[in-house]
Amino acid sequence: LQDLTGDGGVRKEQLRPGTGQLVPPSASVAVKYSGYLGNWNKLFCSNGNSKYPRLMKLGKDITLWGLEIGLLSMTKGEAALFVLTPEYAYGQRGCPPSIPPNTTVLFKVEVLDFIDSEECDAFFELTYEQRDRLPLEKVLKVAATEREFGNYFFYKQHFKIAKDRYKRALSILGRSSSSKEEQSQINASKLLLFLNLSLTYLKLERADRALKYGELALEMDQGSAKALFRCGQACLYMREYSKSRDFLARAQCIQPFNRDINNELKKLARYYKEYMALEKEMCCQMFHPLNS
Repeated sequence: LQDLTGDGGVRKEQLRPGTGQLVPPSASVAVKYSGYLGNWNKLFCSNGNSKYPRLMKLGKDITLWGLEIGLLSMTKGEAALFVLTPEYAYGQRGCPPSIPPNTTVLFKVEVLDFIDSEECDAFFELTYEQRDRLPLEKVLKVAATEREFGNYFFYKQHFKIAKDRYKRALSILGRSSSSKEEQSQINASKLLLFLNLSLTYLKLERADRALKYGELALEMDQGSAKALFRCGQACLYMREYSKSRDFLARAQCIQPFNRDINNELKKLARYYKEYMALEKEMCCQMFHPLNS
């Protein structure tokens, strides 16, 4: 076993290598873990049944010293076994009733993903005046990290949390710019967030809000096929078929071979046909007594 601490307190056996950089000390990590007593035969904690393990902040949500040392030696996708002596685990007192005093514990850990939030953490500790004085490059990086958090929660289908992280990123970009070049960079970041929010609100079945953010994206880039597509989707959801057709047709002109756009137009045609058939049936029922 690899001795990570030099005193045998945290020992590691790699089960599967990962890729990329090591988990940084300021990261929020998504891990699968199982904790054992004895010779890997007595399970005392696990999140293995969780489909989407939550992001946990090192030093805050993960407070077991030895486990944190172990995680800092891992990369994304890596799986490993760790042996933690009491000094690096639950100490002399243990954690009754599950863990007796002076107990060596064993952990099986898999790093699913992580996001380095060091600059975000530092940014949100500043006053508003201090934030305004930061170079735009740092502000854009913080906003990008917040968007990365939003993307993580979106793909885990936690849409409300994703929406909040995207909006938090937008709030960071509310500063005034000193040049056209700076404003162009801010607008490029905002465009991505508007598109993400539009899709997220579609997932939340809030088509009116999806349309709003799609239109904000179009204000940034009138030739954005993705923004036109989002607006078309939102209008279709709200049964505003004419507006939906307008947005989707414009998107198709820009990307004529886009499968998603073409499928949405087919869906629109089907829905509109069903709508017109229903309208015809209702009219027939309304005027049938007069005709008879």
